[in-house]
Amino acid sequence: MKKIVPQIITLLLIILVFAFFTYNANVNMSNRGMEFGYGFLKRAASFDIQFSLIEYSRESTYGRAYLVGLLNTLLVAFSGIIFATFLGLIFGIARLSKNLLINKFAAFYVEFFRNLPLLLQLFFWYYAALRILPLPHETNGFYNFYMTIKSLYTPSLIWENLDVFLYLLGFSIILIFIIKNYFKKIQENKGKQYPILLISLIILFIIPSFAFIFGISSIDIEYPVYKQLSKTSGTFIGGLAIPPEFIALFLALSLYTGTFIAENVRAGIEGISKGQKEAAASTGLTQKQILNLVVLPQALRIIIPPTTNQYLNLTKNSSLAAAIAYPDIVLVFAGTALMQTGRAIEIVSITMATYLSISLAISAFMNYYNKKVAITEK
Repeated sequence: MKKIVPQIITLLLIILVFAFFTYNANVNMSNRGMEFGYGFLKRAASFDIQFSLIEYSRESTYGRAYLVGLLNTLLVAFSGIIFATFLGLIFGIARLSKNLLINKFAAFYVEFFRNLPLLLQLFFWYYAALRILPLPHETNGFYNFYMTIKSLYTPSLIWENLDVFLYLLGFSIILIFIIKNYFKKIQENKGKQYPILLISLIILFIIPSFAFIFGISSIDIEYPVYKQLSKTSGTFIGGLAIPPEFIALFLALSLYTGTFIAENVRAGIEGISKGQKEAAASTGLTQKQILNLVVLPQALRIIIPPTTNQYLNLTKNSSLAAAIAYPDIVLVFAGTALMQTGRAIEIVSITMATYLSISLAISAFMNYYNKKVAITEK
């Protein structure tokens, strides 16, 4: 009872504080003739968004604008997480290399990008690296890739009956999961190893390819083509246009966060005792086998918790996109939409709830993965 009472009192205080601020906000809104509500999401936004993964126009609603900003945020966050993880794994292992050149280069990468402010790196990539690129009519391109001050123009894929391909791809992933668990049980019981990675890659390649072999799905490549608008200007039509704002934000977030992940990887590997590595080597395992079968499985329990924090930091740091006008949820919804509607409480609450939901989803997935790779005694 003595332990429960302080908790109840604390909970009541939190509820009272929340109720006070809610009441105060309602009174102030009533005095100004404002009504609380989310009906504005159905009204026309009447502003343009330069980059969108879905169809959007000035006639679209504020709800649609929110969805555009959300998808743009998820795009840069998850692509940044994937690339930062790749960099962190590579450079974290490289920092432990006995090769002096590789070791020092990895150390330089970590110390250089880790000790520069993220916002400064963002400004460097956007203003110093990408804003000095040539105009569309001045660029020469490289194998149908055109890097200009407006966008990176690349070939794009044109799909027909994509849903069939995705169904087969989903089936392949489920099948790989089943086979992996089956072979894992055999390895635990009999100690026999199978080339699971090779088998998985073969399944992932062969089964979805049936959609193309039987002519159900098809794929074509669309190349960007330069169109002259005047004597001194032009643009590219067709293909895929990646805005420089996305490239700058992607590089800044990935390179910065990758340094911290690299240190997590290095700390995790160094946390494994030297005796285990020597014992594994005495059984005839190669250095690659020791790393994959002995070191990394144990190091993951050290690496994952701090790496989860870095994933969350990268996702929240993506809000710096507003500094270079990348249309994420902060710029589009908590910026332009807020200024046009004046619905500060509603828009800020939606934006906060969105970031909280994304962060909790990432945490839940990483906690699940951490339990899956945890070493348990039998």
